[in-house]
Amino acid sequence: MTDDPAIRRDVLPSGTGCRECLAADGWWVHLRRCAQCGHIGCCDSSPEQHATAHFRETGHPVVRSFEPGEAWFFDYRDGSFPRAGQLAAPLSRPEDQPSPGPEGKVPANWRELIH
Repeated sequence: MTDDPAIRRDVLPSGTGCRECLAADGWWVHLRRCAQCGHIGCCDSSPEQHATAHFRETGHPVVRSFEPGEAWFFDYRDGSFPRAGQLAAPLSRPEDQPSPGPEGKVPANWRELIH
């Protein structure tokens, strides 16, 4: 486990979906949670790749999967998967929230649109 200051265990997630996609009426494949500020962004398979954009804009280097049943972390600085312990709950999007999501926004041909 790491004592990296980029991992703050007391910070809550910013919501249950990608902030930028929701604001732009967009959609995502999977969600990632910034371990430093709690920002929820979409994964690199998603059309807009907001989690990586958040890292580039803020320098916050570590994300955790925000998908049910997944507990891995990823460090953009070196491409590693650190063992980082637990963050504040909730640890994932709601299980009844679809992936890709959000419900009603995902185009029928979404598989053709992902990275």
